[in-house]
Amino acid sequence: MAKKKNEEMEEMKKDAPVSEEVVAETLDDDDTAAGTACADGGDASSTEGEADDRIARLEAENRNLAQQVSELKDRLVRNVADTENYKKRLQRDKDEAVRYANTALVKDLIGPMDDFSRALDAAEQSSNFDALKEGVRMIEDRLYSTLKNNWGLEVIDKSGVPFNPDEHEACLMEDVDGLEEDTVTMMLQKGYKLNGRVIRPAKVKVGRGRS
Repeated sequence: MAKKKNEEMEEMKKDAPVSEEVVAETLDDDDTAAGTACADGGDASSTEGEADDRIARLEAENRNLAQQVSELKDRLVRNVADTENYKKRLQRDKDEAVRYANTALVKDLIGPMDDFSRALDAAEQSSNFDALKEGVRMIEDRLYSTLKNNWGLEVIDKSGVPFNPDEHEACLMEDVDGLEEDTVTMMLQKGYKLNGRVIRPAKVKVGRGRS
């Protein structure tokens, strides 16, 4: 009986270290799991911080872009306004140029107009027709000389020249012996050219050779 009890005690001693090892391993596993949990918690906090930083950067970039867009809009509005003002200024300058384009011509005509006024005043005080006629002719010569020299005006007023449809307008026709081509026989109204371009053809009487 005593022998059997001793054997049971020995068996219990053999089983005891195994239980202690199992308990130790269990504690180690718990510590490892706790450490892992702590590590995972640290990574999550780090990720959340990086996300916040990225959001902050994006918001700053968004504010910067919004400011740039606003500045570009303001610049565009100013450019449009400047362009409109420039167009209006050009139109005003154009209108002014058209309105006063003939200023130089009018200035050139003022002198002969003054001469005509003086000639009329002289005609009222004198009965000398020849003097008046000579004065008017001098005024005409001065007027034509001014327009020719300053403005390139030419007079078409010659008779006895070949008929030129570019310079002459035939108002009357007559048959003339001995003519080989149509010829201006009479000047009915003077024509004019400006810098070589006909601005008014001369009205003429044209002679045709008899067939």
